[in-house]
Amino acid sequence: MTAPAVEIDCRDLPCPRPIIELARALPSVEVGDLLAVVARDPAARHDVPAWCRMRGQEYVGEEAAEDGAPRYVVRRVS
Repeated sequence: MTAPAVEIDCRDLPCPRPIIELARALPSVEVGDLLAVVARDPAARHDVPAWCRMRGQEYVGEEAAEDGAPRYVVRRVS
C-alpha cells in the first residue's frame, strides 16, 4: 500500500473522536491521496468505512501500525 500523505494518531481517543479527527483532517489531503487513522477504539473498525460511504470517500482498508494498533486507510475522492 502507498504511504498515506497524513496519518492521524487517535490511539487514545474514545468514540466518536477518531471520526471527528478524520473529518477535520480530510481537507488537508489532496484529492487522490491517502489518509490513515490509527485508533484502538473498537468502534472505529465499523465507523471509518461507514463514514466513507456517507461522505463519498474510498475506504482502502485496515492494516496494523508499527505498534500493532489498527490503522484505517482512506483515499480522498472529493
